[in-house]
Amino acid sequence: MMNEKISGLLKFHLLALLVLSSFISFSQDISKDAAVIKAGEDLFNGNCKSCHRVKQKLVGPALAGVYDRAPSIDWIKGWVRNSAKVIASGDKYGVALYNEYNKSQMTAFTSYTDDQIMSILAYVKAEADKPDAPAPGTQVAGGNAGGQSGIPSQYLDVILGGMFLILVLMLVILALITTALKKYLNEKKELSEEDREVVNSPYTVGSVVRSPGFIFIVVFVVAAISFKTVIDGLYSIGIQQGYQPKQPIAFSHKLHAGAYEINCKYCHTGAMKGKQANIPSPNICMNCHSQIKQESPEIQKIYAAIGYDVKTASYTGKQKPIEWVRIHNLPDLAYFNHSQHVNVGGIECQTCHGPIEEMEVVKQYSLLTMGWCIDCHRKTNVNNEGNAYYDKLMQVHQASNGKNSKMKVEDIGGLECSKCHY
Repeated sequence: MMNEKISGLLKFHLLALLVLSSFISFSQDISKDAAVIKAGEDLFNGNCKSCHRVKQKLVGPALAGVYDRAPSIDWIKGWVRNSAKVIASGDKYGVALYNEYNKSQMTAFTSYTDDQIMSILAYVKAEADKPDAPAPGTQVAGGNAGGQSGIPSQYLDVILGGMFLILVLMLVILALITTALKKYLNEKKELSEEDREVVNSPYTVGSVVRSPGFIFIVVFVVAAISFKTVIDGLYSIGIQQGYQPKQPIAFSHKLHAGAYEINCKYCHTGAMKGKQANIPSPNICMNCHSQIKQESPEIQKIYAAIGYDVKTASYTGKQKPIEWVRIHNLPDLAYFNHSQHVNVGGIECQTCHGPIEEMEVVKQYSLLTMGWCIDCHRKTNVNNEGNAYYDKLMQVHQASNGKNSKMKVEDIGGLECSKCHY
């Protein structure tokens, strides 16, 4: 009898523990390690931030507390990898979430590992636990590198300025010599009246204009200005700095990259893995605009291009490419690889493209000339932190130049002709 009571009591406590455990927050499984949180931040900014915020609702729900709201951590992993599969299975929580957000389908991240998803949750929890504070002002990477004028023009300005200064000094010296000479001749008693009249004759506009000195000055000024104009024109051939064409669809980077803080690499998918950054596919636009701003005339142009019928939420199959106007052009003889700079080098987009998050209409911010690239390769330190690719090169460099020496791009062949020219 006693054994039966003990057995029943154990069963009761076990059942109570199971029930209690179902209400315990799943957040206890989420890491607080700084490295894990940083990895999660990178993934969140690159892929999640276009639709989600931590503490506020955007296209999708605010993610703060998602680890407590969801049925389980495993459910979250399945939803992130393929939400459509979860919804199709009839999962009540997933179907309710799908209907709550106007049946907007979340992008499937099938390649994400468990560790990657957990790192995103670690970042979300870390951000959610922080007290609310005003967002800091956005700072543009790369400084004023793109706003500078051409180096040859600057040199010419200095040279011409120096020549004009010399000319003015010569005129002052000539005036002093003329005054001293007049005074000397007037003191000579043997000077005839006719010669004295010539010496003291007043200057007139006509006499000045006809004088050889004035003619020389005019010819010099005209020749100098013409020379500078021709040289500036020759050096500006092929340079499109400031080029700002009108696009077939009015897309605002100021709104998307600025106000909504959508990561550049979310739309320009090739920047991290290829030579070209890629013109974003309309399918990326549809991740949000299948539900948002459907009435906008500009969004209607996207629908027309991909053959999307808003009323039936289906594709008609009638497609017409969007004829975007290319802004940044390099000559065919020059090789540039985005992934080498963005992925390996860790260069921010704004370094070359300027404050893109402030541009309503995109323009070419930098010169994109050979001299501009070479100047960057001479000044930029190689990003070798956590990059095993450069370990051996860094060891060789520091052995030759000192332990604390920084390795520039030019030190690893950044100025070799064959690096950029086939």
